[in-house]
Amino acid sequence: MAETSGLLNRRTTQVVPRVRIPLSPPYKKYENYTNIKTMLKGSIPAIITPFSKGEVDFDSFAKLLKWQIKEGISGVTVCGTTGESPTLTHDEHMRLVEFAVKVAGRKIPVIAGTGSNSTKEAIEFTKHAYKSGANYGLVVTPYYNKPNQKGLVNHFKKIAKVTPLKQIIYNIPGRSIVDLTYDSFKELNKISNIVGIKDASNDLSRPLVMRTFMKKNFNYISGEDGTIAGYLAQGGHGCISVTANVAPRLTSKLHYYWQTKNYKQFDLINLKLAPLSQVLFSEPSPTPSKYALSLMGKCKADVREPLTDLSPETKKQVRKVLKDLNFI
Repeated sequence: MAETSGLLNRRTTQVVPRVRIPLSPPYKKYENYTNIKTMLKGSIPAIITPFSKGEVDFDSFAKLLKWQIKEGISGVTVCGTTGESPTLTHDEHMRLVEFAVKVAGRKIPVIAGTGSNSTKEAIEFTKHAYKSGANYGLVVTPYYNKPNQKGLVNHFKKIAKVTPLKQIIYNIPGRSIVDLTYDSFKELNKISNIVGIKDASNDLSRPLVMRTFMKKNFNYISGEDGTIAGYLAQGGHGCISVTANVAPRLTSKLHYYWQTKNYKQFDLINLKLAPLSQVLFSEPSPTPSKYALSLMGKCKADVREPLTDLSPETKKQVRKVLKDLNFI
């Protein structure tokens, strides 16, 4: 058994007890965490895209994903915002999806970022993801051009129609400036291969309200590490997580304890993860995550412009949190 050190909870000045983490995750035996045919649950990293000398570092990507799988993750999202999709070329984007499917080897489901503020472009990404063997497409609400609700519904319907690929709607008003209403979700609920939502609205009432009218097997996945406890309590199933890049074993155990109703252990790990989740968003993501992973020897800290290097103070904070967790 490996043991992590106690950690000071800054909000309560209470010392969080040590949490014992098995070297071989026992939750691998739970079918609903690993079987691709079942609903998405648990910890799903929004995996970063490693770079080296300005190019995608596929070797580091493979090593990182294999490590995360070994640590117990329930799925992976590739070419999302955390994967710096805005600065990937179309060729890089498609190669990464293909590569992630190959590396995952059907051990976990692969969620391909297929969204765009161009419906035509999103359709092309979706077709490619389906042909590549991805299990889901993650389609963000169109950003910048701000369509109305009719335009949003039309966008998601057209994308879902082109392939049988299961679709997860990514609702993130803070970045896209548009927000899908409940009436729009009711309309999209009629589409059989629209099967879930990645909810980054920070409105914790949404999963509860949506469960009153959406199909029973609809997936509710949080996009916010910091509010995961509340989201799960309202009926959520898991989290597409930035923190899981750096702490895949802890985030996987967090969800395992929730699903097995061990709320005491869930709370201990949630407290342990809180400083990490906070520091990973102290500057534009994924810059802090990449720096943390570089300290852990997983990849280089390189990001693409307009993102830039972390400030010395943030680097110091990241290093301290990793040391407190015994990650370095």
